[in-house]
Amino acid sequence: MTTSALHRSDTDGDAEKTTPGGAVGGGRVFAWLLILSGAAGLLAAWIITLDKNHILEAKAEGKTYTPGCSINPIVSCGSIMESDQAEAFGFPNPMLGLVAYGIVIAVGVGVLVGARFPRWYWLTLNAGCLFGVGFCTWLQYQSLYEIGALCLWCCLAWAATILMFSYVTWFNVKHRFLPAPEGLRRGFLEFHWVLPVLWMGVIAMLILTKWKSQLWA
Repeated sequence: MTTSALHRSDTDGDAEKTTPGGAVGGGRVFAWLLILSGAAGLLAAWIITLDKNHILEAKAEGKTYTPGCSINPIVSCGSIMESDQAEAFGFPNPMLGLVAYGIVIAVGVGVLVGARFPRWYWLTLNAGCLFGVGFCTWLQYQSLYEIGALCLWCCLAWAATILMFSYVTWFNVKHRFLPAPEGLRRGFLEFHWVLPVLWMGVIAMLILTKWKSQLWA
């Protein structure tokens, strides 16, 4: 898909006209992308939170709880949830996701109903997505090369974060909120799908390279 379909939908109803105060809104496709990617991340964070609580409750009772997504020694959500990296800031990581993904959904809903936000707002959202995707990249490295296990719900959160970061960046480049050489800008707007597809493809390749014979054992 080129940028034409996304651009046509984004400009339906003059959704992206700038107000006198410099605020800009987005179209339906962009709004739904924020809502759905935020919902995917929120779902993953919610399920991980529930499973983490089940693990802690079982430990308190001297029992063991195995999350449903723990399929084998490699695809093992429990190993991830019980690692030190699962509480990077002193509390379970998914609690951060519950707030962050909820904010993205709220922004998407606002855009869908016609809200317009100023440049600083969109750049702040982009900075938040940058932090999120950077944190996910660190977690990916920890998962693959330190913990040695995968969590399927974490993978969903990674994909959602990459998608929202890519398209919030696309939106800001489109409106020149983020500076970019004109040639790069045109290429990014036209082939907006390349960044998230290649990014997720590289992660999939790293996973397969490390565990190609063990994932479904």
